[in-house]
Amino acid sequence: MAEQPLILIVDDEPDFREIFGMKLKGLGYRIETASDGAEGVLKAKKLKPNLILMDVKMPVMDGATAILKLRDDPETKSAKIAFLTSLGDPQTEMRELNRKFSEDFGAQGYLKKTDDLDVLVDKIKEFINA
Repeated sequence: MAEQPLILIVDDEPDFREIFGMKLKGLGYRIETASDGAEGVLKAKKLKPNLILMDVKMPVMDGATAILKLRDDPETKSAKIAFLTSLGDPQTEMRELNRKFSEDFGAQGYLKKTDDLDVLVDKIKEFINA
């Protein structure tokens, strides 16, 4: 049997990491977590996850800086990464800005933490299979 995809959740909110991690584990994914961008970069290099979910705003190193570091490293430059954001403004302009921001940093896209977990899981499946 093929090994389940590994997802690295990089987020400074312990509750979000735990709840979201449990949901994804329940669906058969392997989960690793990191509490800031610096730890996320180290774990990404070591673990080579199938997908990295990267929070934007974090202490120590923010998500944008972490993604730039990953893109600069030959070992991780092609990693699949999606931003996690709690800045879920329903206005069309904000959605477009989030999409553009994700593209500019080489991310597959972004996920709003405020979305229903099932919606997030569907998007994660798309990102992994892209």
